[in-house]
Amino acid sequence: MESPNLKDIFESAVNLEEKHFDEGFKDGYSDGLIIGKQEGREVGMKHGFQVGEELGFYKGCVDIWTSVIHVNSHSFSSRVLNNIKQMKELIDKYPMLDPENENVQEIMEALRLKYRAITATLGVKLDYRCRQRMIKMMLACCKLYISESRNRSALDLIEQAAKVYPEAVIVNKFKDEIYNRVGYTLVSKCSQNPSQDASPLPKAVFSMVKAAVEAISLELHHGSHPRLGVVDHICFHPLAQASLEQVAGLATLVAGDIGYKLQVPTFLYGAAHEERRTLDSIRRQLGYFKPNSEGNNWVGGPKSGSLPLQPDAGPLQVAQSAGVVVVGATGWVDNFNVPVYSSNLSAVRKISKKLSGRGGGLESVQAMALAHGDGSIEVACNLLNPQRVGADQVQLEVERLARIEGLAVGQGYFTDFSKEVIIDRYLKRQRLDN
Repeated sequence: MESPNLKDIFESAVNLEEKHFDEGFKDGYSDGLIIGKQEGREVGMKHGFQVGEELGFYKGCVDIWTSVIHVNSHSFSSRVLNNIKQMKELIDKYPMLDPENENVQEIMEALRLKYRAITATLGVKLDYRCRQRMIKMMLACCKLYISESRNRSALDLIEQAAKVYPEAVIVNKFKDEIYNRVGYTLVSKCSQNPSQDASPLPKAVFSMVKAAVEAISLELHHGSHPRLGVVDHICFHPLAQASLEQVAGLATLVAGDIGYKLQVPTFLYGAAHEERRTLDSIRRQLGYFKPNSEGNNWVGGPKSGSLPLQPDAGPLQVAQSAGVVVVGATGWVDNFNVPVYSSNLSAVRKISKKLSGRGGGLESVQAMALAHGDGSIEVACNLLNPQRVGADQVQLEVERLARIEGLAVGQGYFTDFSKEVIIDRYLKRQRLDN
């Protein structure tokens, strides 16, 4: 039989354990309430942000389509017009201030269905989930312009040089045999640290430049587009989440390699240059805009071996066969050309001057008149801020100015895809390769 003292000790121990359990439960329950509210708030905010972002994506699409309709009411079929109208009504109907409304899921599903119906009809393959993947990426884009389009074997060598670096994808090639010029658009991932080891893009671009300089002689070149070298212009642009500073680092790497490894004078502009000088300021100093042959053509290499401007990389003397290279980094630029059906170059130059921001016309638009075959002169434009002044506005202004001169105008065209399409093409190539 247990002694009373021993029994009291056991009872005290059990009571103490129960007391600690109760206290621990109460403390844990209180802490759980606090943490649960915090986590619930975070989950709710995250979900709310995702819903708001998806709604914003659809609203942005509707706004763009509505702008297109305002410019040309016949741009879309009646079926697409009706779907766009219904999408707008669904967005307006969404209960933003009442997330517990039982209709929210139904409205969102209806929006997704309408969006898929519209994009399927238009042949657009970018969806919201694709955009989600896209905006988390840091991508760099490079546009590389080479003064040759007629020498097929040379172009083959240049393109083969890029294939050594398959992670840098050629997403577009635009060739114009009258101008005797080709443009390549390359895209690759980039990292926070703009080094050659971190991104394949500078390696691919340099490889293409090296192949071009070895395969093409500027002394044998002639065309109706101005140029300063075999590789006339290289520009880097940030895509998705990349910054301008990141791609500026890539531009300076490429410029240094071209200048010192290939011994070609190289000039920097935009974010790649410490003073942010512009592309057109370099071109003016180097005589880019002045034809050096009859018939408004550019023929052969530079007339002098000395340069009026100090290069940022490479020798002070220019080789006749290679010329010089200009390398820069900027925000997105659209290239848009509008044909004017005339042989009167002075009249089209007048149109170009009045169109450009420099001539008092549209802000952030650069324009020049270039002969483009018999009976056609193009108003070739750089749209430096296409979100503010776009191609539709340029087209209308060229038409207005041409009417004053009594000239007919054709529909303008882009020499490259939009940022969104370029990213989409890059992602498709990546999926195929993987």
